[in-house]
Amino acid sequence: MNTFLRSAVALGLAAVFAQAAVAQEAVIRKNIAERLPDFPKIDEVTKTQIPGVYELRMGTELLYTDEKGEYLIEGHIIDTKSRINLTDARLDKLTAIDFASLPMKDAIVWKQGTGARKLAIFADPNCGYCKRFEKELQSVKDVTVYTFLIPILGGDSPEKTRNIWCSKDNTTAWRDWMLNGTAPARSIGQCDTAALARNVAMSKKYRVNGTPALVFEDGKRVPGAMSGDQVEKQLILSRAKG
Repeated sequence: MNTFLRSAVALGLAAVFAQAAVAQEAVIRKNIAERLPDFPKIDEVTKTQIPGVYELRMGTELLYTDEKGEYLIEGHIIDTKSRINLTDARLDKLTAIDFASLPMKDAIVWKQGTGARKLAIFADPNCGYCKRFEKELQSVKDVTVYTFLIPILGGDSPEKTRNIWCSKDNTTAWRDWMLNGTAPARSIGQCDTAALARNVAMSKKYRVNGTPALVFEDGKRVPGAMSGDQVEKQLILSRAKG
């Protein structure tokens, strides 16, 4: 078979598979729509690595179904060989954050050394893990840290957040509280807290459900605290990818 014929056959097979995939998607959408009229709008139907199992994406929500849309599966798909949670990996991709697009004017900023490397953090002032992580960061060199305050833990988190943000030097107020336990002075009078509301809205948009939540320059997200050494390694990887 010459090159032309091989190319024609390959294109023909690709077209057949594409048509079959479209037809399968149509069946799934049709059956789910008919049987579950209140089901959310399906943005995407994708075949998974598991034979006969399809992913349904609604915004950043994921469910799974069979090839006819007769059953819905809620949960996580885990590759037992690699031990990778494929559902989490997919969600991370869907909710990836473009570091350059983050509104840095709404963050508390501090740096060490040259500050050449960058890290963003979503944090609550009453988060114990955030305090431990802040201390771990003291060993990381040449980094600029952008902290987006999100009071999500209840109690006096909103009040503390406001007091810190509205301080004359909110960077010092934040670090005094997180590193030394020195409570911020009570904020009195007018203070523009619109940035805090924007931070909370942004955290919801990106599905930040706990603190600390870290974002590196390459867009990689890490839920939870890391050791200083782990941060250092990830900063190196992020810069290499960039």
